[in-house]
Amino acid sequence: MFSTRVLRWSMHERIASPLLRDVLARFGGFLFFLVGVYIILQVAGLARLALTVMGGTGLVGLAIGIAFRNITENFLSSVFLSIQRPFQTGDLLDVADTLGYVERVTSRNTVLMTLDGNMVQIPNATVYKSILRNFSSNPNRREDFVVGIGYENMVPKAQEVALKVLTEHPAVLKDPEPWVLVDSFGKATVDLRVYFWLDGSQHSWLKVKSSVMRLVKRAFQENGISIPDEAREIIFPRGLDIRSSRPQKHDEEHTVDRSMSSTPPSVETAAVATEAEGGLQSEANKIEEQAQQSRSTDEANLLNQNNDASDSK
Repeated sequence: MFSTRVLRWSMHERIASPLLRDVLARFGGFLFFLVGVYIILQVAGLARLALTVMGGTGLVGLAIGIAFRNITENFLSSVFLSIQRPFQTGDLLDVADTLGYVERVTSRNTVLMTLDGNMVQIPNATVYKSILRNFSSNPNRREDFVVGIGYENMVPKAQEVALKVLTEHPAVLKDPEPWVLVDSFGKATVDLRVYFWLDGSQHSWLKVKSSVMRLVKRAFQENGISIPDEAREIIFPRGLDIRSSRPQKHDEEHTVDRSMSSTPPSVETAAVATEAEGGLQSEANKIEEQAQQSRSTDEANLLNQNNDASDSK
């Protein structure tokens, strides 16, 4: 329709979203068409028929709106998402129990590439109404984990040892500063919770967390700080008197020198990243390469500001 093209051209400079321009242009063109039909019927002396046509058009539109409520809801949500832009292509989102990188937003769905390499389509209405966590809006991300030390250890010393690991780690940010806080008292351990920040755009939080936990364990091991297993370890502060039921003459044969049998544990590597951890860099680029190789629809990405193909029609 000519009126639709004129309206779309007139809104080119005022409205940035191509989807919103197209919707308003089509809606305006439809209104112009109805008004034109009404005027023609009025001039022709068919006023009653004109009112009947207008009323019937309204009832039909209402019936169609009820029948296609879900489709309409998704379409309107896509309009609002393209206008408000709570996220961009490539952002890491957690929405509707799905964690993944944004590939595109179509008129119906938001497409994510999960960390497992799976393409997930979430209806735009669900995305718009759900709680959305955008990890890419602020590249800095805080991680934490709990480590338990034995009650016989000095808590300030353990905190100092863990904090030194954090401050010397190349992927842990100095600002905001890392923390090592007493979290709780377990059955056999004093639980320390370790907090640290990292740049999520440069490093993988999974790999950095693995590296930090491994190095904290190594540092505790070097400084004689025990990490007991509360499920199996029982502490006897006054020792345990063990008596054998065998005759005294056989005691010497079964005497075990525990000082000779107990060997110091081997010290783990001090490398920041092991081969198994695969480096500390973020895997966002590799996931993006997988997304480009996957099968996808030809629907336009509403997050692409250069998508003005509809303007030329």
